[in-house]
Amino acid sequence: MGMVQFLGHSAFYLEGTGIRAFIDPFLSGNPQAPDKASELEPNFIFLTHAHDDHLGGTISIAKKTGAVVVATNELAMYLQSKGLEVVGMHVGGRRRFDFGSVKLTPAFHGSGVFEEGVLVCSDTPCGFLIEIDGKKIYHAGDTGLTVEMTLLEEENVELALLPIGGHYTMDIWDAARAAGFIKPQKVVPMHYNTFPPIETDPSEFKRLLDGKVDVVILKPGETMDF
Repeated sequence: MGMVQFLGHSAFYLEGTGIRAFIDPFLSGNPQAPDKASELEPNFIFLTHAHDDHLGGTISIAKKTGAVVVATNELAMYLQSKGLEVVGMHVGGRRRFDFGSVKLTPAFHGSGVFEEGVLVCSDTPCGFLIEIDGKKIYHAGDTGLTVEMTLLEEENVELALLPIGGHYTMDIWDAARAAGFIKPQKVVPMHYNTFPPIETDPSEFKRLLDGKVDVVILKPGETMDF
């Protein structure tokens, strides 16, 4: 059995057989991140895209822990140039790991790394379908509603992590439609109430899916098994 911990915004920590992983480790500067999140020691980091509130502390964390960073190829090559161990993939690609498998899924958004105001890396955003201990977790990344999400129904997703804040991503209504496309066993909402433009009520999202999908609203620092 695996465990997932919500770290606020779109950041999560996963544990399972052979894996301790961050997804989008935006910890420093994240007003929602629990204090002890920085003490976690991952062996993998999954990055959906390069925006500051997702890339977060990836470089310092990976240098400290030796974690392997999995990202789209351009972002992975940028991070490799910073001395990190990386696995570069692309949307639609699936790869086996000792703990299970990882597939990159489409996400409609932007992505880029700026250094001293200059764009030094532009890559394609993505989501992740991560299989751990025979169960699949879908982290949508930052994205609007996409028809490609209908293809995930056949993946038998155990847990979907979906943005609901609107403005930059899906809002609660489109996220509810996404859950209807994917038909996961459980959904955890993310990417909301971190900053004023993405303030929303997760209980309303839960109400929209009442009787259809089990919605679990995690407070930052809370965990659940999958």
